[in-house]
Amino acid sequence: MSGVNVKWKAGKMTGTQLSGVQRFSGIPYAKAPVGGLRFRPPVACEWPSTLDATGVMPVCPQLPSRLRDVMGDFEATQSEDCLKLTIWTPAADNQKRPVVVWFHGGAWQSGGGALDWYDGAALAKRGDVVVVGVNYRLAALGWLYVPGETCNVGLLDHEAALDWVAEHIEAFGGDPDHVTAMGQSAGGFNIAAMLTRQPKFHRALLQSASLGRGFRAADVADELSQTFLKAAGVSTLDQARALPVQALLKAQQDPSVTAALKAEGANRSLFCPVMDGQVIDSSDPAIMRHAAGKVDVLVGYTKNEMAAFPGMVVDAQSDALGDEIFGAPARRWAEDARAQGKHAWLFRFDYGPNPDHGACHCIELPFMFGNLEAFSQAPFLHGMDPAHGQYLAVKMQGAWIAFIRGGSPGWDEMPHIHAYQ
Repeated sequence: MSGVNVKWKAGKMTGTQLSGVQRFSGIPYAKAPVGGLRFRPPVACEWPSTLDATGVMPVCPQLPSRLRDVMGDFEATQSEDCLKLTIWTPAADNQKRPVVVWFHGGAWQSGGGALDWYDGAALAKRGDVVVVGVNYRLAALGWLYVPGETCNVGLLDHEAALDWVAEHIEAFGGDPDHVTAMGQSAGGFNIAAMLTRQPKFHRALLQSASLGRGFRAADVADELSQTFLKAAGVSTLDQARALPVQALLKAQQDPSVTAALKAEGANRSLFCPVMDGQVIDSSDPAIMRHAAGKVDVLVGYTKNEMAAFPGMVVDAQSDALGDEIFGAPARRWAEDARAQGKHAWLFRFDYGPNPDHGACHCIELPFMFGNLEAFSQAPFLHGMDPAHGQYLAVKMQGAWIAFIRGGSPGWDEMPHIHAYQ
């Protein structure tokens, strides 16, 4: 590994170079959302004339993922100063390569944009594209709803990162006019949510986006938020700004909060995008259908989505629920996109080497990123034939790269569904 420097609008940035890929890590795209900025929309920051981007990017404060029993777990430094992104590029040489911006999943409560799982080096090198991994605020920090206050600030984080890409990515070898937003699970839903607004990207790659759950209604979100704040020992957002972040994390597990979420009866996460009437406008009853008509899309899901979640197994009942939440809405999104003149391709990931988990939620990620080694301890890959794993990674990466570069992934458009087996 060696050092590499790039000149950009703010001055000079130092990154690292390894195996033909340059990496610039932990670049702030907004001010640290702490103190009076906690729970507020992201604020543009000023950069020093020299920036060291050779370290490891922290993740937003979070509790352990509920999927760690199938994906494995990770260790990462946590910090509220997390509005940062990491870039992997073949070269910072002004060549205007296609750009793909990755928004991670994790039920709006866990994950990070540049974990080893999501290292973009292999994708950047093979596709001659620029990969950007983005952190955004999680749980209450990003998605707490309080009437009269701006909410969905985690979604505004996404847009602030895309604004940064539009302004600066050319210095890193990327084309600001050729940007694909790529997201899985919550990240995929967030891309769909951004498409209800003015999109800041040109293509969308939606993987297992929980489109079937939709947005949470404001009145329901208000009730949950009030219960949450009471569990944290406060009654106002200003009081919550003064709490240590661990108090907010602890409140997520309070029995009163767990009971309120269960009473909602929607089988959804504690925090998620809210139909607030401001960031997400509730005046359009066909908001998601119109959103699907804004950009070309590659959209899909896995065969046994729900088998990743606690208490679920591979059976007909869980598969039917998975199709309700992930499968049918993906097909509908593709249909709506085509009906409005956009290109739309469908995929389904059917390969699941561990019969206990099958082709469950998240299982396509090691193959799409080409990072099988980073998932070596993941239970959902136990029993995998390494040769077949590499074969699927090559096929899947090739399709994703073709789409990111502006073309077809290599199969017919919807209603055809391309299956990875």
